Amino acid sequence: MGGFSSERPVSLSSGTACADTLEGEGYRVTRIDVDRNVASVLAELRPDVVFNALHGPFGEDGTIQGILEYLEIPYTHSGVLASALAMDKAQAKLVASAAGVPVAEARVMDRHDFGSDHPMKPPYVVKPVREGSSFGVVMVKEDQSHPPQIVTSSEWRYGDRVMVERYVYGREFTCGVMGDTALGVTEVIPQGHAFYDYDSKYVKGGSKHVIPADILPNIYQKIQTLSVMAHQAIGCRGVSRSDFRFDDRFSEDGELIWLEVNTQPGMTPTSLVPEMAVHAGHTFGEFLKWIVEDASCLR
Repeated sequence: MGGFSSERPVSLSSGTACADTLEGEGYRVTRIDVDRNVASVLAELRPDVVFNALHGPFGEDGTIQGILEYLEIPYTHSGVLASALAMDKAQAKLVASAAGVPVAEARVMDRHDFGSDHPMKPPYVVKPVREGSSFGVVMVKEDQSHPPQIVTSSEWRYGDRVMVERYVYGREFTCGVMGDTALGVTEVIPQGHAFYDYDSKYVKGGSKHVIPADILPNIYQKIQTLSVMAHQAIGCRGVSRSDFRFDDRFSEDGELIWLEVNTQPGMTPTSLVPEMAVHAGHTFGEFLKWIVEDASCLR
């Protein structure tokens, strides 16, 4: 847990919640706040299983997974390839789209190539290709006269490759997958925020979670089906979570668009996927036990 990505505080929260709960379930738990000598720490400790509660680069991009494979220590969540693929939003979209999952039009470009003209007709969203928790996400509104200046500024710290994606109007939905089974669908309603940004996700009162989501049964089931399709196409293991936008302004069936899959979803008791597990009849402890027992190498 912890680590050195932008998502360190989230990882510490997830890791602490998981460690405390697993101890309550009878497991012997060692907490490792990850730094650059994590390989030697793991080699000396030789745990039976590593519960990966890291978020962001290094923790969910295939890097720590590769170290664990090399050390032959079973670990939770997705393996090297799926983790690296899911972390790269552009590549993940290509794979998901090829499997029949609907995605929004997008292009990948170097942030320094932003000029005075929009790279895409507004409204659109600029996203770092390899970040999580909505870090670096910039919304460009329909009436904005020029591209966002922050993307080309010296203050930008999210890498040079960015994805410019058509903005999808509508409601935000998310669905977890446990094994190859879809959990319930949650509607996420940001409170006082334009979209589901970092504060909406992690600041108390930043968002409202509605589970089961109040939508037509066919849309609910479609979200579940597409979540499993994305999980399988990208090669995820254990638990994942797919995010969607649903634009029902013009018809009740609307437009449903898959945004991304998260291979290391938040793991506090009030996080989205644990809430879905509780809705499905699992306690938080039972849910974590399932994740631990699912751990392996060669994932």
